[in-house]
Amino acid sequence: MDTSEVVRLLIAALGGAAVGLERQWSGHAEGPAARFAGIRTFTMLGAIGGLGGWLWTMDASVPAAILLAGAVAIVATAYVAGSRQDIDGTTEVAALLVLAAGVLAGMGSVRVASGIVALLTLLLVEKSRLHAMVERIDDVGLRSGVRFAVMALVILPLLPTGPYGPLGGIRPRELWALVLFFSGLSFGGYLARRLVGPGHGYLVTGLLGGLVSSTNVTFTFARASRSDTARERALAFGTVAANAMLYPRVLVATAILNPALVPPLLLLLAPPAAAAALVAAVGARRPTADGATDVSLHNPLQLLGALQMALIFQAVLMAVYVARDVWGASGVLTSAAVLGLTDVDALTVSMAKGVAQAISPAVAATAIAVGVLANTGMKLVLALLLGSAQFRFIAGGALLLMLLALGTTLALRLG
Repeated sequence: MDTSEVVRLLIAALGGAAVGLERQWSGHAEGPAARFAGIRTFTMLGAIGGLGGWLWTMDASVPAAILLAGAVAIVATAYVAGSRQDIDGTTEVAALLVLAAGVLAGMGSVRVASGIVALLTLLLVEKSRLHAMVERIDDVGLRSGVRFAVMALVILPLLPTGPYGPLGGIRPRELWALVLFFSGLSFGGYLARRLVGPGHGYLVTGLLGGLVSSTNVTFTFARASRSDTARERALAFGTVAANAMLYPRVLVATAILNPALVPPLLLLLAPPAAAAALVAAVGARRPTADGATDVSLHNPLQLLGALQMALIFQAVLMAVYVARDVWGASGVLTSAAVLGLTDVDALTVSMAKGVAQAISPAVAATAIAVGVLANTGMKLVLALLLGSAQFRFIAGGALLLMLLALGTTLALRLG
C-alpha cells in the first residue's frame, strides 16, 4: 500500500468521523432513545468502506463484498432494533452513505466522496432549519414544484428538436427549455418570498419580489403608498430594491443564454445598477420592522401560463427575425424598446438567442439595454402617477436616476 492509498483510507475514516461527530453532538448516540452509532462507530464504518473500496481496486472483490455486506447487515440490524421504539432511520441511512463514500474514497474518487460527506453533514446539522423551511412551503408552492418537475423531466425530453417552419423556425425543445429557465427564475423568487414570510420589512419584500416582477412590485407599492402614508418611505425604498434586482436577473439570464453578451451588456447596465443599489442601501440604513404589504406574486408554474409564455417567446423571436431582416439594427432596437414595455424575459431571449448570432453581440447587448431603458421609463410613469408625494420623490427619483444613467451609457455607445 503506497502513500496515496493510505491517504484515501484516512479520508474515508475522517468522513465517517465528521458524520459521527454530528450524531454525537446532536444527542442521537446517547440517552434512552440513542441510535446505534456515534463518532467512534461512524469512523470505523468510514474506514470499512475505504478498505472495501481499496480491496476492490486490488481485485479482491470477494473479501471486499464480505466486508461491506457485514457492515450493511450491522446497520440493518440496528435499524430493526431501534425502530421498535422510534421509527427514525436518519442515523442508519447516514451510515449507509458513509459506507458508500468510504468505498468511493478507497477506489480513488476522493472528491466525490468528500462532496457526499460534506453534503450529508450539512443536511444533518441544518435539520431544524430544513424542517422550518418545509413548514413555510404552502400547498401552492408544493404543487408548483411538482409541476416544474413534470415540465422538466417528462415534457422536455418528449419534445422534438426542430426547427420547423419559416422565420427562423420553431424549435419545440429549445423553446420549452427557455420557458423552464425563466419560470424557474420566477419560481425561485416566489419560493424565497414565501420562505422568508411577512414581517421582514418592505425592503426585503421588494428585493425578493423583484426576482419575480419588479413591475408588479412598483405597481403594488405605488398604490399602497396612497392609502398607507405612514409607510410610504418604506414602500418607496422597497420599490427601489425590487428594481435593483432587475439588472442581476437580466445579466444571469444572459450569461446562461449567451455568455459572450455579458461583457458589453455589463458595461451598459453597471451604472444604473450601481445607482439603484446605492439608493436601496440608503433605505437599508433605516429599516422598518413592520409587516410588509403582500405583493401578490404571480406563481409562474401553471401549465396554461407556461404555454402562454412559450407562445409569447416564439412570437417575439419571429417578430424580431422579421424586423432584423427588413430594417436591420434599427429595427432590432425599435423592437427591443417595444418588448421592454411588455416582457423583459422575452426581450432577453430574443436578443441573446437570435440577434447576437445573426448580427453581433454588441447590437444585441445594446438592444437589451434599450429594452431595459423602456421598462424603467414605464415604471417611472407608474411611480409618478400612482404613488404618494414621498413615494414619487424617493422611488420616482431613483427610477429617474437609473433612467438617466442607462440613457447616458447608451448615448455614449450609440454616439
